Amino acid sequence: MENTKKILVVDDERKIRELVRLYLEKEGFKVGEAADGQKALDLYKDAQWDLIVLDLMMPGIDGWAVCKEVRKNSSVPIIMLTARDDELDRILGLELGADDYVSKPFSPRELVARVKAVLRRTQAAIPTELPVGADIIQFPGLSINPELRLVLVDDRAVSLTPKEYELLYQLARSPQRTFTREELLETIWGYDYMGDTRTVDTHVNRLRDKLLKASGNKTSYISTVWGVGYKFEVK
Repeated sequence: MENTKKILVVDDERKIRELVRLYLEKEGFKVGEAADGQKALDLYKDAQWDLIVLDLMMPGIDGWAVCKEVRKNSSVPIIMLTARDDELDRILGLELGADDYVSKPFSPRELVARVKAVLRRTQAAIPTELPVGADIIQFPGLSINPELRLVLVDDRAVSLTPKEYELLYQLARSPQRTFTREELLETIWGYDYMGDTRTVDTHVNRLRDKLLKASGNKTSYISTVWGVGYKFEVK
């Protein structure tokens, strides 16, 4: 249930934190607050959070640094708050592993809707009733267990963000099939996402880098079909 979900709100503006807290708590969420990047990292390490709302433009340790640090060992969903509708800000944030973004000034109701949408997408990717060992996808050197959301490359676990996992799972379920960027954007991010197809490119590139590194630079499993999109193949 949503009222068990814990949201960490990180922003150096007190009025924004209070407003976001008010709207999230009205929807039944439990909310923690951090006024700077260091406090955000301390709270992140001290508790389990279901989602982080993260302002990028903060003095000291900024949102980019926080996102990068969190992504070293966690796939917790992150929604960025950007001070302006700057494409470079969005691209950098997405490259670091953020799941969505909202530009300031924003409607608190829109932010709450984004929070719910990201949580729904994260939960929807987790099968709730799978027999042990069922539906495991296996290829030479690669295993995907959807029940555990576990990806193994050469028997070693690979840490993926929710979107990276969903992309891999979607592609690997239909090897050799070419998915257009529009298909992947619609399937993984959904109609309520406000991004564009470059979001897909950014996440695929991050996913490929992780798989390539995990395989000892042997293969990333994902090939680009120029002018169309991407496909999963074992070379």
